Amino acid sequence: MSSSNTLVVPQANAALDQLKYEVAQELGIAIPQDGYYGNMTSRDTGSIGGSITRRLVQIAEQSLAGQFK
Repeated sequence: MSSSNTLVVPQANAALDQLKYEVAQELGIAIPQDGYYGNMTSRDTGSIGGSITRRLVQIAEQSLAGQFK
């Protein structure tokens, strides 16, 4: 079974990782350096994911608004 979480643009992986660390820092949540998220609470990981989604939507809206000026 293949994962549905494959990136359309694989080069975006580094930018998404950077965004994840920035959002976590803003929220005061420490991301495990070893990459194991099993000790993190669902609330923390959900907060990070939700904030990333909000920021990506905001970036997309700004990009679209710039196209139609």
